[in-house]
Amino acid sequence: MDIFKTGMGLSKTIKNVSRFREILAVFARNGFDEIIRKYGMDSYIPNFVIPRSRFENLDVESDAEFWKSFGYRLRKSCEELGPSFVKFGQLLATREDILPAPIVEELKQLQNNAKGITFAEAVSVIEDNLQSNYKNTFAEINENPIGTASIGVVYKAKLNTGEDVVIKVRRPNIRQKIETDFQIISFLVSKIEKASDDLKYLGLSRVVDDFFSSIESELNYHIEASNAKKMKGILDEMDTDKVFHVPHIYSDFSSENMIVMEFFRGIPFNEIKTLDQDLEKKMILGVGQFIRTLLSHGFFHADLHGGNFLHLESNEIGIIDFGLIGNLSKSSRLNLIAILYALVNNNFENLVCEFLDVAEFEKIPNYDILTNDLKKNLSPYLGLSVQETDMNLLVQSMVSTLSKHEVYLPREWYVIFRALITLDGVGKSLDIDFNVYDLINRELPRISQDLFSKEALTEEGIWMARDVLGSLKYVPRHLKWFLKDLSNKGYSFDINLLGLKNEISKINQSIQFLGLIFIVCTMLYIGASFIDSSQVTSFSDIPVISLIFWSLSFLIFIRSMILVRGKS
Repeated sequence: MDIFKTGMGLSKTIKNVSRFREILAVFARNGFDEIIRKYGMDSYIPNFVIPRSRFENLDVESDAEFWKSFGYRLRKSCEELGPSFVKFGQLLATREDILPAPIVEELKQLQNNAKGITFAEAVSVIEDNLQSNYKNTFAEINENPIGTASIGVVYKAKLNTGEDVVIKVRRPNIRQKIETDFQIISFLVSKIEKASDDLKYLGLSRVVDDFFSSIESELNYHIEASNAKKMKGILDEMDTDKVFHVPHIYSDFSSENMIVMEFFRGIPFNEIKTLDQDLEKKMILGVGQFIRTLLSHGFFHADLHGGNFLHLESNEIGIIDFGLIGNLSKSSRLNLIAILYALVNNNFENLVCEFLDVAEFEKIPNYDILTNDLKKNLSPYLGLSVQETDMNLLVQSMVSTLSKHEVYLPREWYVIFRALITLDGVGKSLDIDFNVYDLINRELPRISQDLFSKEALTEEGIWMARDVLGSLKYVPRHLKWFLKDLSNKGYSFDINLLGLKNEISKINQSIQFLGLIFIVCTMLYIGASFIDSSQVTSFSDIPVISLIFWSLSFLIFIRSMILVRGKS
């Protein structure tokens, strides 16, 4: 996608040159004309005259005023430049770790005020996907959209079979527009980073790449449909109280640029003024389900604002819009559980250890100072209820403390933080008060049981045994090759450990024996895990797979005993 090669490639298409000119002009009019001149951005467009700024220069008395003015101008530029820049600005608003607070506060005000498309354009997209007249599938489509966003437009419709549905149509040519803006944004950021070591250190280019990688899932409605189906499957398993309802996806009528799903009759939570006791209870149960889904499956809705929650006529809570979904690997989930457990127990020593396991840093920070700083900055927030806690300030305090010690968390963790902050905002807007730390403490035992179930441990044991056996097979061979190569190059070692040869031999023998015994124990456990004790009444009831694992463990045990006796 990088069209900015030799000569910047801007002359390849008139569209790219025209868009680049438009972007520079907007930024210049909003007060960034000096920056454009400083970094020579205008030199890449022939005969380009930088428009005069509508603002005074950025020379102000204090840093806070400077960054507030900078953030305001950046927000106005993003709003004027459309969907790609609005979404990019919204992403930057979640990165308190790299941007000053006044900029973040300004960018948080960005809203998607996208214009709609004509009904004829929507019908064209629908019929291209159906490969027929839309009336062959839909009895009716309301011409007035019920929702407009930067990427898609949503219409209410009715299938010929009678079901009420919504059709989300991707805007025509939106992929090409976003890719063009990605190329230009990447170019601008790379030029600024090359000219400024301070900005390069912030890692803005990584933020750009992450953003346009994540937006791919929003551009492809196949991914959104798959996310909705997966979430429905997880909630069917975990949501025993039947709190949530995920819309049914009509896969036969959906494609990459159109998705058809069940229509929800209900009220968005951002339009509800007060909650009755039953609905408040369901919302608290829902937060617990969110925590379990996040930590047990590593799969969670990452955009849970009030508009994506609906109170349905069935008295369930409907969830929509699965374009932005977070995924955590099992190792990351284990780290997150350990971090949450350390937080709810005020164990800041363990908290620092867990952060250092997942974070990025060039030099190991001073452990004691970092522990004391986290304790000082996070303690005021711990144990408070939702109404008493500002989740945004809590995350900012944690991130800024880590950044002060040059410790930086991976991008996926900021997706989690943004989801928690958004959920916290919904709770506050509805005046729901609960203690999230109590919820976490209550859910942790069940989550740990899910992660360390017999099935999960069996799977881990099988892969561990495979890795150990593979290592035992290949290590001697590679060691032989290494020594042969070392010999051919004329290197040699002559080590004579007087009086220690016998002891070293015994240590080596013990290590080999322990390794083999570990494999024996693993296979005994795996074999036992396949047995249902309630169904075994005689030796013949033992599963064949269990006998195979036990036989292998017996053979390895005999081998270990021969090894010990042969060297004794």
